Order: sequence, then C-alpha cells, then structure tokens
Amino acid sequence: MPEDHVRHATLIDQQTPPSPRAVRPRHAASLIVYRANGDDVSMLMGMRGAKHRFMPNRLVFPGGAVDRADLDARSATKLSPHTEHLLRKSANARLAHGLGIAAARELHEETGLSLGAPPHLHVLYLLARAVTPPPGPIRFNARFFAVDARHVSGTLGGDGELEGLRFYAMQEALALDLAMPTRRVLERLRLWLAMDEAEREVQMHTPVMLRDRGWRME
Repeated sequence: MPEDHVRHATLIDQQTPPSPRAVRPRHAASLIVYRANGDDVSMLMGMRGAKHRFMPNRLVFPGGAVDRADLDARSATKLSPHTEHLLRKSANARLAHGLGIAAARELHEETGLSLGAPPHLHVLYLLARAVTPPPGPIRFNARFFAVDARHVSGTLGGDGELEGLRFYAMQEALALDLAMPTRRVLERLRLWLAMDEAEREVQMHTPVMLRDRGWRME
C-alpha cells in the first residue's frame, strides 16, 4: 500500500471512536399485584426516584434483577405447570425458578407485601417479556408476572425505593406519562383480565417486546 494511503488510514483510525461494547441484558422480574372487581381494576405501582440510573421518575411495578441466590432459593410451592411452560421458552428450569423467586423477593423488599416465607410461586402468571433495546448502559430481559392481591399479605411499606406506592386504577395509570413498556404491559393485563380461567390456560405463547416496541409472540 502506498505510504500516503497508510498515513490516511491511520489518521481515520485515530479519529474514529471505538464502537461501544454491547451490554448484555440482565434477567429481571416484575410483579403486577392487581385488584379486579368486574371492570374496576387497580395495580400496585410506585414512582422510581430521580437518582435511579434506570427509568428515573417513572411509575413502575415492583421488580428488579435476578440475584444468584434466587436460582436455588426455597419456595413453598412451585411455579404452575402453565407458567413454567411459558418461562421455559426463554429460560432453563433453574432460571425459571429464579425469576419467580426474584418477583416474590422484590415485592417484599420494595412494598413490604409477601407471597409467604418461603414464597408460594404457583399463584404467579407470566404476562409478558420485554428486553431493553440497545444501545444503553443498563439493559434488562424482564419477565412481567401478574398475581391477584388476594394472594399477598403484609403491610404496605417497603424499603423506600418506590415513592407514592399505592394501587392505581387502570384508567388513572394509563392517563399518566408512562414508559412505553409499562403502558404496553398494562394494556396486555387488561386483555388478560378480560379472559376467563379456561381462556388463560390455553394461552401457549407469551408476548415479547423487543427493539421496535411492538409485540411478537414467543
């Protein structure tokens, strides 16, 4: 290669910033505790503080990343066969269990409410999965579970990570400035609640939200 071409190529290399390394999404679980009485539906939600690196000042459901200890933690009951089947499409058996444990643990830490100690996992239903799109310094592969408030116990409080923690009516929540994944999951919850138990049990695919913020079925 001629010397001037070598100098030109070297100059370009020096001026071009290195491509950022892709961040691998962390497995995470969120839990939607809902109250439903006909069309009157409300969900337990709270506001993430302004100092949070991920989704600050956003209304969210209790949840967080799966810890290593979650993978082998004890539970009072196993995931239901239906929820286990749905989770196993994107997780092995150990991770599927860990996701259920993480949902129960985060609920207790952030809200003071409990699925039991050890937790009863059979009451969890997998509603949706969402993967934070690249690029971004913080990414999650989050599973959203739903549970009827009748299955939880305790006094609402938590560790203070979620502010304004309370049950929000569906229409009240949807009227707020929600992050798009949160809004889409709430819309999915509304459709799911309109089904009867038999219709829910024959749902063999889980909606997954990826880069385009639309759903695909898994």
